[in-house]
Amino acid sequence: MTRKTYETEITAELSLTGGEIVIDTGVKFFDHMLTAMAFHAGWGLTVKAEGDLEVDAHHTVEDVGIVLGQILVEALPENRARFGHAYVPMDEALAFTAADAGGRAFLRYDAPIPDMPGIYDTVLTKEFFRALCRNAQLTLHLRVEGDNAHHMTEALFKSTGAALRQACAPRTGVGVASTKGVL
Repeated sequence: MTRKTYETEITAELSLTGGEIVIDTGVKFFDHMLTAMAFHAGWGLTVKAEGDLEVDAHHTVEDVGIVLGQILVEALPENRARFGHAYVPMDEALAFTAADAGGRAFLRYDAPIPDMPGIYDTVLTKEFFRALCRNAQLTLHLRVEGDNAHHMTEALFKSTGAALRQACAPRTGVGVASTKGVL
């Protein structure tokens, strides 16, 4: 999938069953986070992004979330498990993610991450997850505690990957994971 705006051009490919992970957004810390999330989700993911980084990384990070959400919703199996959750510790940081891939977009974000001046604006993490939820029709509840911004952010991306690995997996049994009979 490709998305081109006046501010960014994003191309991405996703395989829920694994494969190579190649991320190049021009924002190296964000590349590291996406790689961690894809690895723990068990995905193959390629992302190439060009954006107006001379302004800041906001448009690039948000638009990657949009594109990843759009290709994720297309890739989801109808008979997916739907729910997933994971705790991930990283030294002093502890992150928790609960995911529902049931077709409703919502983000609960309880992540008071300190600033990382000059490397990555930590408010972009919330913008990425908000765009991902809206476009993939996911509900995510994200929570982290700690005091090292790198560890806290990375633990969030890893726990989200692990929770999505469960939620996106094919469901054992018959039918969709809803008492309504449809997601």
